[in-house]
Amino acid sequence: MHEENKAAANGCSQIRSGAQNGAALLALMEKTGYSMVQQNGQRKFGGPPPGWEGPPPPRGCEVFVGKIPRDMYEDELVPVFERAGKIYELRLMMEFSGENRGYAFVMYTTKEEAQLAIKILNNYEIRPGKFIGVCVSLDNCRLFIGAIPKDKKKEEILNEMKKVTEGVVDVIVYPNATDKTKNRGFAFVEYESHRAAAMARRRLIPGTFQPWGHTIQVDWADPEKVVDEETMQRVKVLYVRNLMISTTEDKIKAEFNKFKPGVVERVKKLRDYAFVHFFHREDAVAAMSVMNGKCIDGASIEVTLAKPVNKESSWKQHFNGQMSPGSENLLGLPNKEDGTQKSLGKPAGLSVRLNGQHSPGPPEAERSIYPIFPGTKLTPISMYSLKLNHFSSAVMHLDYFCHKNSWAPPEYSLYSTTSQDGKILLVYKVLISSIVDDSQTCFMPEKLCTTVEDAKELAAQFTLLHL
Repeated sequence: MHEENKAAANGCSQIRSGAQNGAALLALMEKTGYSMVQQNGQRKFGGPPPGWEGPPPPRGCEVFVGKIPRDMYEDELVPVFERAGKIYELRLMMEFSGENRGYAFVMYTTKEEAQLAIKILNNYEIRPGKFIGVCVSLDNCRLFIGAIPKDKKKEEILNEMKKVTEGVVDVIVYPNATDKTKNRGFAFVEYESHRAAAMARRRLIPGTFQPWGHTIQVDWADPEKVVDEETMQRVKVLYVRNLMISTTEDKIKAEFNKFKPGVVERVKKLRDYAFVHFFHREDAVAAMSVMNGKCIDGASIEVTLAKPVNKESSWKQHFNGQMSPGSENLLGLPNKEDGTQKSLGKPAGLSVRLNGQHSPGPPEAERSIYPIFPGTKLTPISMYSLKLNHFSSAVMHLDYFCHKNSWAPPEYSLYSTTSQDGKILLVYKVLISSIVDDSQTCFMPEKLCTTVEDAKELAAQFTLLHL
């Protein structure tokens, strides 16, 4: 092991300053007792640490570190991250040249240590003028499988996935909103590890595997929202899904009041799911255990605690440079190092500036038209099942974003004024309401437009920028 450590240490000496820097890494390993191995484009420090017994730490213990100076290595990084707790493993991504690639993953022994690292080290000035970003590592173990025949049951899909991929833990299938005997045409496949999911994704590339004679769609599922335990302990709202479209808010309230009359404050239903607000948290928790799996209007419902969404971080959770596989960079965000802002384009016909900069629009969509040939099979889908790059309008993009975060649809209020030359100028105010915590936020751009369409598009762009 000593020879491996020495080889790993020498691996960066080509870039840094020769033997002196290699010696710094050797000194770190001798001081801590951790091993260091370089392979597959990364250098692993620890994993496990000396004297570790038992399985690795559970999910939620790893953080992602971005914006690391390219000439910084473990001898500088380890002491910084040890401030938050005991490091189980640090993986520094490496270039072939010997430089690091600007990011790393640090796994702690507990979730509390990982949360503390985010709290005290995010935006930490690791060198003069150099700020690192630290956020939860998106250790995604779930794949989205689309274009599945709607008559297939969970067991059939599970067996089919197990035939061709390894490490399948579960399959999540949602019933159709209008016909509960059918699925929605997609499923989520959960794997035992991120590596197993990545190998499965490669194996399931469209064209190489056609279950039931169908070409399926395969992509990474959106990562689950991570909410700290302290916040979840205050939640008194239940998320209820798999409801019938015809089920009313009054019916849901009555059903949840059955186990203890008068405990439900209100209900907000959106299509086939709803949020049930309670006056007291203990009643919400009790109702969750009683009502999960119960039937309402013939539909077996699923009930969980609602996860609050932090509006401040929901857009910016990837600003440190970490992007989940298959995700899109939603907004151009300022870079502290160079002060520039990346623009992702703007909808055709709208050229405006916000605070002196071009307002960012949604990712560029492919604007092409194709003929429908005789016999072409068309499948009904929901716009919310699409990816962000299918939207060229900021108005549609904002609606999609609110839906994904379980917020109420944006509310637009139109205002007008008259210019000095007599033109009617328009501006929209946008109200965003969180269904979970009742918070409301208003947004209004500081620019006026001459058309309703441009005013609404500008308001949506302005709202997306400030969420």
